[in-house]
Amino acid sequence: MIRCPYQDGLAIDAAAIDRIDVSGKAVIFATGWDRHWRTEAYQTGHPFLTAAAAGRLVEKAAAFVGIDSHNIDDTAVRARPVHTILLKAGIPIGEHLTNLAAVPDSGFRFSAVPPKVKGMGTFPVRAYALVAA
Repeated sequence: MIRCPYQDGLAIDAAAIDRIDVSGKAVIFATGWDRHWRTEAYQTGHPFLTAAAAGRLVEKAAAFVGIDSHNIDDTAVRARPVHTILLKAGIPIGEHLTNLAAVPDSGFRFSAVPPKVKGMGTFPVRAYALVAA
C-alpha cells in the first residue's frame, strides 16, 4: 500500500515508488479519493499516476497496480499513457478501489477476482484484502 493523500497533489510520480520493493507485488495507491465515491466530485479532478510512475512500476516488476480513483490516468488530457505502459507490460490495473483506509500498509494479501469473460477491456471484479493475523 502506498499512501499518497490527494491533498498533497493529484499527480503521483515515480518518486512515490523509488524506495519501495514492488517486485511481484500488487501495488495499491491509497489517496483518500474514495471518500468521494458516489458523488459528482468523484469524476473530476481525481488523483492519477504519471507516465514516469508507470514506467518505474514496470522497471521494478509490479504484478498489479490499483488506485482509489475512477481512472489511473489524468482524464484532463486525452492521452492514456499509464494504461498503455502498464498493460503493454502485462500489468493489470484496478480502479475504483474503496475502503483502503481499513487496510494496513503491509501484511495483507490482495486479490481482484474477475468473472470469466472474453473479449472485454474492462469489467468489475471482487477486490479484497486478507489481513495477516
